[in-house]
Amino acid sequence: MSDLDRQHDDLLGAADGSEDGESWLMSYLDVLTLLITLFVLLLALADQGSPSTKDRIADNGGSAEAAYPEVPAPETSGIKPHHDGMLPQFDGVSVSRNAQGLNLRIQDHLLFDSAQATLTVPGQQVLQGIVALLEHSTGEISVEGHSDNLPIDTPRYPSNWELSSARASAVLRYLVLQGIDPARLRAIGYAATRPLASNDDRDGRAANRRVELVLHERQQ
Repeated sequence: MSDLDRQHDDLLGAADGSEDGESWLMSYLDVLTLLITLFVLLLALADQGSPSTKDRIADNGGSAEAAYPEVPAPETSGIKPHHDGMLPQFDGVSVSRNAQGLNLRIQDHLLFDSAQATLTVPGQQVLQGIVALLEHSTGEISVEGHSDNLPIDTPRYPSNWELSSARASAVLRYLVLQGIDPARLRAIGYAATRPLASNDDRDGRAANRRVELVLHERQQ
């Protein structure tokens, strides 16, 4: 073999060894390229799933507040009257309108023990719930005591006149202690002269035993 042939074979062998040494590097680069492509594709899909800030604002008429509305804070606890139409409503109190103004009706068993005119603790709580309304009202407040027609004869209350008047006075005194102007208040005992229902049955008599607070609207 000539020297020229040997040189040709050496060159071919060097070339073959170089290709074998670089083949693994090419495979590694191919894997990296595939991984990068996969990550880019996942990021693109994630961006399509969630609208950008500009898209949110554009969809809500250009208002950032509408795009990201504030979460309302939880309501604080406390005793608050809820409303039914234009009339406030309180637990244990029936509210209505009459010719004089606003009428707050409370059944006697929510305020007093039987045949008594001393406010119970639950009765004071019922009245406490309407104090704010009375403070913000104008005009006089009539506190009216009512009874059924069953006679009563005790050393302290010889008739329903005395009992109904004493109950109205007890409610009035409590309201004064809560800061209601005494000049706005008056107590009236009607006994059984203004029934709401028939006194012929138990339910009717229970409805008639009550205290009513009439909020007289001040004439303009």
